[in-house]
Amino acid sequence: MSAQSSFFAFFARIFLAVLFVVSGYFKLTDFNGSVQYVASASSLPVPQLFTALTILVELGGGILLILGLFSRTAAFIMAGFTLLTILLVHHFWTMADAEAMANQLMAMKNLAIAGGLLMITGFGPGAWAIGPGGRR
Repeated sequence: MSAQSSFFAFFARIFLAVLFVVSGYFKLTDFNGSVQYVASASSLPVPQLFTALTILVELGGGILLILGLFSRTAAFIMAGFTLLTILLVHHFWTMADAEAMANQLMAMKNLAIAGGLLMITGFGPGAWAIGPGGRR
């Protein structure tokens, strides 16, 4: 990876990670509200468990991406998680009107985010990563 590509990969990694860290932090600080949202937006059987797993993936994975530690693995797991949220939470094809439109937008956003995460999985973390594959 060229120095310029590695530099851009670093910023892409940080920008993606910030989204997840902030989201995970807010879920953690309002756990009960997050559980209520998961319960209302999906048919998952144990919303408390899935909320806790979501916080782990978002906050934990986001921190790993910021550090550049296990970036490829973290990004791969986060991409899978992000794609699953389309199926489990933003299933716009089962909705109508404004709800469908809003959830389709969220699904497309998640699809783009998963694409960025898969780029990290494939090409590595870029510059200033603690783990292997980083350019220092």
